[in-house]
Amino acid sequence: MTALAAILKGMIAEDGPMPLDRYMALCLGHPVHGYYMTRDPFGAQGDFTTAPEISQVFGELLGVWVAQAWAGLGSPSHFALVELGPGRGTLMADMLRVLTKAPNCRKAAQVHFVETSPVLRDVQREKVPDATWHASIASLPALPTIMIANEFFDALPIRQFERRNGHVFERCVGLRGDELAVVLVPSVQRIAREGVFEDAAIRNTIATHLGDHLRTCGGFALMIDYGHVVSAPGDTLQAMKAHAYCAITDHPGEADVTSHVDFEALAKGFASAGAHVLGLMPQGDFLEAMGLSARTETLARTISGDARQNLVTATERLAHRDQMGQLFKVMAVAGTAATPIYPFGAA
Repeated sequence: MTALAAILKGMIAEDGPMPLDRYMALCLGHPVHGYYMTRDPFGAQGDFTTAPEISQVFGELLGVWVAQAWAGLGSPSHFALVELGPGRGTLMADMLRVLTKAPNCRKAAQVHFVETSPVLRDVQREKVPDATWHASIASLPALPTIMIANEFFDALPIRQFERRNGHVFERCVGLRGDELAVVLVPSVQRIAREGVFEDAAIRNTIATHLGDHLRTCGGFALMIDYGHVVSAPGDTLQAMKAHAYCAITDHPGEADVTSHVDFEALAKGFASAGAHVLGLMPQGDFLEAMGLSARTETLARTISGDARQNLVTATERLAHRDQMGQLFKVMAVAGTAATPIYPFGAA
């Protein structure tokens, strides 16, 4: 039993079953035993691997997109380059390396990280020492902003409701004997159809706040995450430990807990603040449009053997439709009805 599991059992024994958003928030963000508060979860020795850790090309292509977005803002002399949930800082370091080839853009960029994990802040500081850190989006500066969020929204807490045989329940974490388990609690929530429905109100509220920031300050945002284009019923909540899926109640505080992003609902959150969604496409299509194949070929000519094969394998993992290429989506948002930024058309 994990240290957090003992705490959660005590809370549930006293207060009753815990809604999933509360459970998820404690599993990931408990100040002492929360998953992201206590570890670096990335890479082969961790629990999962994100795109920036798979290949440097991912960050390089996003750096090219940032340079385009900066030009689309009119090349301001100062802008906030913001990353939400920046992991190890690998993505930002790769983007900044590209921006040095556009010196005026790199000089104008003020790097800001929104990060709550003290462990990850230390790792990020080694790679991007001149960044400014924020505990939330509320303290971001009032500057033209270019924002990147790679696998950020999937980790925000959700609730789940289920209609079964005409009766509606909320899915919560309770006790079954002495073990944590998902239980059903009667709910007054209205659901028209049978099935499981996810309520990502926290995620959508943050999108609204971000949209308001972009509208007020001017700027663009790029969201990359796994999820679905159209809102639909279904249970997408999942936990992962040591690169293998597990039940969300198996290792609280020691396993990552996420859900798929509903991009239709996310787009409505941004739009409700007056921001403009420029487009949405699969990650594979976005990376190919930004020059993935050409960049891979260029790098491949400089290496051989295992290094070359690893590069090719990484490219396939990022872009192939049977791997990350189709499941992951890329959505671009503008603060105003600005000229679209390649490769996205107008909304």
